[in-house]
Amino acid sequence: MKVRVLGTAAGGGLPQWNCGCPSCTKARAEGTARTQDCLAISGDGRAWYLVNASPDLRTQLLGAPELMPPEGSRDSPLRGVLLTSAELDHTLGLLSLREAAGRLAIYATQPVRAALHADFPVGPLLASYSTVDWRVVRPAETVPLEGALRATAVALSAKRPRYATGRSRPDWTVAYRFTDAAGAVLVYAPGLAAPTTAFADTIDGADVVLLDGTFATAAEMGPGSATRMGHLPIEESLPFLRAHPGPRYLYTHLNNTNPVGHPDDPRRALLAQANAGVATDGQVLEL
Repeated sequence: MKVRVLGTAAGGGLPQWNCGCPSCTKARAEGTARTQDCLAISGDGRAWYLVNASPDLRTQLLGAPELMPPEGSRDSPLRGVLLTSAELDHTLGLLSLREAAGRLAIYATQPVRAALHADFPVGPLLASYSTVDWRVVRPAETVPLEGALRATAVALSAKRPRYATGRSRPDWTVAYRFTDAAGAVLVYAPGLAAPTTAFADTIDGADVVLLDGTFATAAEMGPGSATRMGHLPIEESLPFLRAHPGPRYLYTHLNNTNPVGHPDDPRRALLAQANAGVATDGQVLEL
């Protein structure tokens, strides 16, 4: 299994364009920018899939040699996109894929697919430019992908985007457990709301787990802000990680306010004690 971490920031990126908080100011001064959350994954190094499609997708794709078109062609090794939610920072990049030459598969749960055909009509918009095959993902069902890769969605949260009008259901936000032919396992969960038993089962036997690092603390943007926004803060997820040793843990989807996004933040020592670290833009993993 081959993985390239394309982006590691929450919505707005780091620094956020209209924010002068200490973290954004530091990022501007030191050049430690992060683009918005996105992942590329392949089971054989030839057929690649995106997990989420960030607003920064064009720049991210241009910086990924594995996703370059063959010389002299108008093609791409990109075969599809798996969405963890319908949030704008996970779906706006779909519009950048309108120039896809071949058929593109987009995997999403039923409420996410419905939102992207009505409230934010990405589906109809893309249909005017390219051939898109929308496929509904159901939690606990394994989806076969090209390159001997398999993906299983796991429901994480009933939190829906502000713009969406669909009813509440637990698969508005999901994680994916990816397995390749050799048995390597990667779990991607940028929208983890709580350390549930189901999530513990999902990461059992995993080699690498990329999980929600949106906030360092529960009250980072005010009392109760992390829970209200559907994100488990790092200070509350670390005990869970220590109780489930084995995988290599990497935090992703870091909000611009999160000081852990900076390499010199002292909290990183606590992460290391739980076999955890912070993912970086462009990071390559081979499992």
